[in-house]
Amino acid sequence: MVEESPFVASPPPPAPVMAQAPTAPPRVPVQAVVPSPPIAEGVPPSPPEPDMPPPAERTGLQLYQRGTKPLKVGLVVPEGFELPPGYVRHYQSTDEGERVEAILMFHPDHKPVDANGQPIPIPENRVVPEELAPPGMPLRMLELPKGDESKDTP
Repeated sequence: MVEESPFVASPPPPAPVMAQAPTAPPRVPVQAVVPSPPIAEGVPPSPPEPDMPPPAERTGLQLYQRGTKPLKVGLVVPEGFELPPGYVRHYQSTDEGERVEAILMFHPDHKPVDANGQPIPIPENRVVPEELAPPGMPLRMLELPKGDESKDTP
């Protein structure tokens, strides 16, 4: 006598999946950035234009708006002057693309110390004040080009 075993039905095979061509994300029209006038110190910036996308959605030239990084004012470093370790020349340009003279800044990895080896506090913006300038360097402050009121004072 043959013993009957219960028959278990297997599920049907999965339906074949059709490959689809990759699709590009939808294109967002690029809008021209209208430069705003320079921002004077202490004056809050005006709200963005209504047709400007929110900051998280900006791309390309929309990321660079006029006055977003103010010019730093500091001691001008003559081109021929050899800087000791710990100092750097900081080159800048105006919003119009005009290059201004290099100013003296502390190197980000340098921690200045006094004659007793004690750390000297440096400004948050790393611009070197006159009293900490290297010996022999002429002391002359950068004069900003006319019309550029967006500046970061030392």
